[in-house]
Amino acid sequence: MADVDKIKEILKKKYPNPKIELNFSNPFELLIATILSAQAQDVRVNKVTENLFKKLKTPEDYVNLGEDNLAEEIKSINYYKNKAKNIIKCCEILAKKYNNKVPETLEELVELPGIGRKTANVILGLGFNKPVIIVDTHVKRVSKRLGLTNENDPQKIEFDLMEKIPKNYWTEFSLAAILHGRYTCKARKPNCGNCVFNEICDKNV
Repeated sequence: MADVDKIKEILKKKYPNPKIELNFSNPFELLIATILSAQAQDVRVNKVTENLFKKLKTPEDYVNLGEDNLAEEIKSINYYKNKAKNIIKCCEILAKKYNNKVPETLEELVELPGIGRKTANVILGLGFNKPVIIVDTHVKRVSKRLGLTNENDPQKIEFDLMEKIPKNYWTEFSLAAILHGRYTCKARKPNCGNCVFNEICDKNV
């Protein structure tokens, strides 16, 4: 049985103020950045959005730019054509249905093109300061190795963590676990020798 209090204590000491590594200044920019970040490095996304966000401020700006022109703007990112299509469709809905605003519920967000449950939780947690569990590949791996879940399905992992992690620590836990998985608890070559969880981790998972 995982010692949640101990895990929380260690994480808070190691990552006292964890942040997402995508740059954004409002929920709409975060939505665009998270769509672009799927199977792409945050550093690359930030380089693209640095210019993109200076030119395009609202969903209507993206719609007016058009899919082909947007694809040209983001072509250095993986799957740029499909992402351009999703972003334009998403912006059309935001403009028509939500008065150019980003909706603030999971149910509404996951209905938007290019937005899955993980992305929706990122937007809710970091764009609107709502308590959320974000399950990406890093959170999945770290949570399993720490004994917080035995599940493989991201939604089941999310529900497991929601039961075990204090609600006021959900978002912070998610961000800390992402950083830990990205830089220490890697999939293929985890840096166990320098890991703060070395003594309580199941390295066989």
